[in-house]
Amino acid sequence: MPTVIVAHFKTNIYEYLEALQKSTLDKLYEEPATCLAIFRLLPSLARQLVMSLLFSTQIMSKADLRQWIKNDKESLSKFEEALDKLQKLHVMIEQENKTIALNSSFKQKFQECLTGGGTHQSFGKLYNKPHRHSQSNSHKLPDIKLLDEHAKTKWEEILHFMVGTDRMNSPGASVLKVVTKANLMREKEGKGLEITNKGFQFLLQDVNTQVWAFLIQYLDLASEDYSVEGLTDTQRQLLDDLTNYGLIYRPKKSSKRYYPTRLATTLTSGNSAIVSNSSSNNPTDDDDSATEQGFIIVETNYKLYAYTKSVRKALKHGITASQIISYLTSHAHPQMKKRPALLPSTVVDQIQLWEMELNRLVITNSYLYKEFRTFADYEVVLKHANTLGVVVWSSDSKKMIGITEAGHERVKAFIKRKIVQRRSNGGDTTSSAGGTPAR
Repeated sequence: MPTVIVAHFKTNIYEYLEALQKSTLDKLYEEPATCLAIFRLLPSLARQLVMSLLFSTQIMSKADLRQWIKNDKESLSKFEEALDKLQKLHVMIEQENKTIALNSSFKQKFQECLTGGGTHQSFGKLYNKPHRHSQSNSHKLPDIKLLDEHAKTKWEEILHFMVGTDRMNSPGASVLKVVTKANLMREKEGKGLEITNKGFQFLLQDVNTQVWAFLIQYLDLASEDYSVEGLTDTQRQLLDDLTNYGLIYRPKKSSKRYYPTRLATTLTSGNSAIVSNSSSNNPTDDDDSATEQGFIIVETNYKLYAYTKSVRKALKHGITASQIISYLTSHAHPQMKKRPALLPSTVVDQIQLWEMELNRLVITNSYLYKEFRTFADYEVVLKHANTLGVVVWSSDSKKMIGITEAGHERVKAFIKRKIVQRRSNGGDTTSSAGGTPAR
């Protein structure tokens, strides 16, 4: 899922959480909603271990837990990985007597989450007052389709802006702050923002990874409506920013209601974000299969049907041919998957050839030495320049030598010395070979 700017830019939520201090995680585990979100992010075996211990009063050791696992290399390896993940997140703690126990805060609050205990409002406060405009045709209550469209529009606005699509409006100030601080885009002298190598890498990630990356960076600086009443000024500002990302929908800024979109609710559910489904026009509340469809169609004439950026430009920014091919494969439209070969071989070959061409051609500022009086003069200078290691290119037939900028002064001084020597020996001083910049 994952840059050094102000701080290391993490795209992996695990990486971010594991870097937090235990005291910070304990504070997070005081909220049942947080415990549920963390639980959903865990690998399946780790979730099974948590559920096995959640309501248990028995004292368990690591050896006891291992008894629940099949005694083969692969299963034991997954067990160790799951245990390591739980311990790094401080969900599970190995005590001094070698027994294993769940974090007490996590255990209590996750029990409340599953049983409905406690008086917390961790999952938000539902707005139960009647909607003033519920009967008005011009103010319909948001449904799943409207929320999905809001999320898709807002998120694709960010992605289109990053790749430089002219038709898209510039996103909000908070979005621009994140993309620049994360080094996904940078200031280009006199030309606004341009995408960076990190930005291209970001575009190749799946939507959930992209959203997590944004939220994590933001921290470093389904269709119920919720009330903004009781929120602090800081929380209200956060709500505005999340609206810009498409994670929250509000009919208008002054509205007392807000609605989480599926761009937010799928982050910990294991489902794909609805915004990744550009091929479905009728999303429904219980149709998650549609969100997993691809949206790219590639033809043998190199036409790509999806919003894209020049392949050559992507290669110049450090994206490899294998990454581009992998992206096209994983996001292929269902129609593409009906073909024997998912991607046309001509397209795959051409992308690889473009990469080879780019890696073969290196542009170097240099000085061109030409018009040598004799071939012998040319050879003497070429030999000296080769000794210095400053030859970029040479042509015996044209009697031309390309010299690096760093070696220009030394080669020029060598030629002058040769002219002086020839003059002192009474020879022809009309030798030549001047170096002119070849850029």
